[in-house]
Amino acid sequence: MAMLIGIDWGGTKIEGIAMTPDGAEIARLRAETPRHDYDGCLTLIASLVKRLEAAAGGTGTLGIGIPGSLEPKSRLGKGASSTWLLGRPVEADLKRVLGREIRVENDADCLAASEAVDGAGAGFNVVFAVILGTGAGAGIAVGGRAHHGPNNSAGEWGHNPLPMPNLTELPGTPCYCGKHGCMETWVSGRAFRTDYLRHAPPDIDPDTITSPGIIEAMRRGDRLSGLIWQRYVDRVARGLSLVVNALDPDIFVMGGGMSNVDELYRDLPPVLARYTFSTVFDTPIRRAKHGDSSGVRGAAWLWR
Repeated sequence: MAMLIGIDWGGTKIEGIAMTPDGAEIARLRAETPRHDYDGCLTLIASLVKRLEAAAGGTGTLGIGIPGSLEPKSRLGKGASSTWLLGRPVEADLKRVLGREIRVENDADCLAASEAVDGAGAGFNVVFAVILGTGAGAGIAVGGRAHHGPNNSAGEWGHNPLPMPNLTELPGTPCYCGKHGCMETWVSGRAFRTDYLRHAPPDIDPDTITSPGIIEAMRRGDRLSGLIWQRYVDRVARGLSLVVNALDPDIFVMGGGMSNVDELYRDLPPVLARYTFSTVFDTPIRRAKHGDSSGVRGAAWLWR
């Protein structure tokens, strides 16, 4: 049977899928990421591929989505919030442990490609896929294929500075990339929780505070949670307004944990419209159809 294998190497989980060429799922596996253990991650990926192919009864092409990307000349890992990949010969090491040809792309690019092929972005030419999760980033798909550019940096939205900052937002929180005030430090799920804790009463145990919990409190009418949410939406809108002004994609597809907040699709469009240069804003903003599985499906589609 012709088969596509995809691996999504995430910061908290590594997921694998076996699919038919038309996208039907044959088998799926998931395991926790051995954080800060590069060799452990390689071993786990090799094990997942072996188990997937055993379950599916054959071998398949293999695509892998990684956090960050590969420097186009050296092919060393760069721009990864999973910092244990930085400077590593990721592609060469994966080929060595897997013993076959592979295709490797940024995980957000895999999300964009997945959603462009048979997800929320199907039928749209230019898809800008945003990840609002533990970190924040984006990927671009054109004509159903990931676009990465000559520097392998297309869609590195999470490491642009927050546009139009006010005085309280300067210089911004230090980012692991060495800069201050990157979008990731403002609009990730982790940043949303941190912003709440910055203003929470001192007697609150921070270990009891989660992003979903803050959202539920907002829905119950909690004033602080509502204000933090409004500020979060405003920051996402400012960041995406530059994408509209520079690229004007046909659709925004939202992934990551914060994309599961229903109110995002009600509250974001009118705020984003205020920040764009155009007098109209008609760009659809949709939740990723395949949810957390978009990345792993996009990795499999790399051989499409």
